[in-house]
Amino acid sequence: MAEVIKMPRLSDTMEEGTVASWLKKVGDKVEEGDILAEIETDKATMEFESFYDGTLLHIGIQEGETANVDALLAILGEEGEDISGLIDGSSESDSASKSDIKEEKADDSKKEEAENEGDSEKDSSEEESSDNAESSDIPEGVEVISMPRLSDTMEEGTVASWLKKVGDKVEEGDILAEIETDKATMEFESFYNGTLLHIGIQEGETAKVDALLAIIGEEGTDVSGIISGNKSGSAKKENSKKEAPKKEESKKEAPKQEESKKETPKKEESKKEASKPQNSSSADGRVFASPLAKKLAEEKGVDISKVSGSGENGRIVRKDIENYSPAASGGNIQQFVATGEESYEDVSNSQMRKAIAKSLGKSKFTAPHYYLNVEFNMENMIAFRGQFNQLPDTKVSYNDMIIKAVSIALKQHPQVNSQWFDDKMRLNKHVHIGVAVAVPDGLVVPVVEFANEKSLQQINAEVKELAGKARNKKLKPEEMQGSTFTISNLGMFGITNFTSIINQPNSAILSVGAIIEKPVVKDGKIVVGNTMTLSMACDHRTVDGATGAQFLQTLKMYIENPILMLT
Repeated sequence: MAEVIKMPRLSDTMEEGTVASWLKKVGDKVEEGDILAEIETDKATMEFESFYDGTLLHIGIQEGETANVDALLAILGEEGEDISGLIDGSSESDSASKSDIKEEKADDSKKEEAENEGDSEKDSSEEESSDNAESSDIPEGVEVISMPRLSDTMEEGTVASWLKKVGDKVEEGDILAEIETDKATMEFESFYNGTLLHIGIQEGETAKVDALLAIIGEEGTDVSGIISGNKSGSAKKENSKKEAPKKEESKKEAPKQEESKKETPKKEESKKEASKPQNSSSADGRVFASPLAKKLAEEKGVDISKVSGSGENGRIVRKDIENYSPAASGGNIQQFVATGEESYEDVSNSQMRKAIAKSLGKSKFTAPHYYLNVEFNMENMIAFRGQFNQLPDTKVSYNDMIIKAVSIALKQHPQVNSQWFDDKMRLNKHVHIGVAVAVPDGLVVPVVEFANEKSLQQINAEVKELAGKARNKKLKPEEMQGSTFTISNLGMFGITNFTSIINQPNSAILSVGAIIEKPVVKDGKIVVGNTMTLSMACDHRTVDGATGAQFLQTLKMYIENPILMLT
C-alpha cells in the first residue's frame, strides 16, 4: 500500500520548506532510515529521513521549489503501483482549500465593509491594546520553543531525555532534547543562543504538537508571565490569530528583522569558524553528526567520535565521513578517565524493550516456573551431522537438528505442547516452534510452523530466512505469532547452561547450551567425550515434573540417536 509523505514541520516556527536537494529519484528503492531529501526550513537545512520501505513512485516538490507544511512531498509504495488517485486527490484538495480560503477572505471583506465605522475604531483600539498586552508578555530577547512536528504524521511527542537543564547556556546548534515521535526518537536542536530558562515538558511526558516545550533567553529574565499565559491563554491567542492575521504577522516580522540584524555579525563569525574542522564532541562525550553521516560511518566502519566536523558548530556531515582517513587522525588520543571516577549513560527504553519487559515480567511473576536439567551425549549427533552435510547443497546446523528432534518429541507429549489460559488449557495437536533470535534492540521469536512435518533442509532454510528478517526488522506480525513451544540457543556464544523465561501462553521453553569436550565414563573407562546441557523451564500449572521428565527422556532418544529422526 502506498504511503503519502507530506512536507514535515522540522522546526517550531516552520510554515513552509524548500527542497534543497533530493538524494533519491523516482524508481529508487527506499529503506526505513534512508535520507530522502535535504529540506531548507526557516532556520537551517536539515536531512529528512524515510520512515517507510518501498519504491519512490512520485516526487511532489522538485529541487528548489517551496511549499507549505503538509503539502504532498513524495509517495512511496510498491513498484508499478497505481497512485494517480493519490496525486489527483492531493491536487484537488489543495485547490479546493485555496478556493475556500479566497471565498472566506471575500466574505470577511464584505462583512468588514458593512460594519459601522465607530465599531471598527473601537475594535481596532481593543485589538491594539490586546496586541500590546501580548507583546509585553514576551520580554525582548526571549524565545518560546514549541513541541515540533518531526514527522509528517506526528500529532504528539514524548520527551525521551533532556540534554540541557534549566540554567544551562545554550548555543545555536546544541542538542536540547531527544523527542520520541510516532516513528522514531530524534534529536531536537536549538536555533537560538541564550540560557535555558524553563522546561515545559519533563522527561517521559507526552504533549501535543505546538505545546510549550522550553523557553530560552537572557539569564535572570522573568518568564512567569509567558508560562502562566501559555496555560490559560492559548484559546485567546488562537482567536486573535484568526481575527487579525495581517497585524500579527507584521508585528512578528518586525522584531525578527531587528534580531537578524543584530545576529548577523554572530552568524558571520560562526560561518568563519564552521569553515574550519572543529571538535564534534561535547563535554559529556556526545557526538554531533547528521543522520546521514552516522549512517555512512556505520556502513564504512568508521569510529565517528574520531572524525572532525566541518559543519555548523563542528557538526559532522556527509563529506567529513567520505573524506575521513584513519591515518590523518592518528594524533587523536582518547580522553583519559581517572581511576575511581564514576560515569554512566542513561539510555531511553525502546518500544521493543518495553514490550519485552512487560511480557516477560508478566510470565515470570504469574507462571510458577520450575526447571529440569539434562546432559546429552553428542557423539552420534556430531558424526551424523558430518555425514549428512556431505550431501550436495546441504548444510544443517545443530540447532536445526534440535528443532526437528523437539518437534517429533512434542507430538508424543501433547501436555508439554500445551498453552495456559485463564479459563482453559489448550492441548495443541500441531507443533509450531518459536526460535528466539537476538536483535540489537532486544529479542524476537519467529515461528517455524509444522516443524515436525518438515525436513532438516527445509527447517534450515526457513530458520535462516526468519533470522535474517528479524535482524533487518522485516518480520511480519504473523511470522511471530502462534508458537506452541520455544527454543532458545546460546551455545554459539559458548554458554554451557542457562535457564529461560517461558514465552507465554506456551507451557515450556528449552534452553540449549554449547557442545563441550570433557572427560566422560564409557565402558568403565574415562575417555574424552562431547556433551551438551539442556534446561527446560516448565509452567507447573500445565506440566508436572514427571511429565516434563518423560518428554526429556524421549528427546534424549532422538538427539543421541539422530538417525531415528529420518524414519
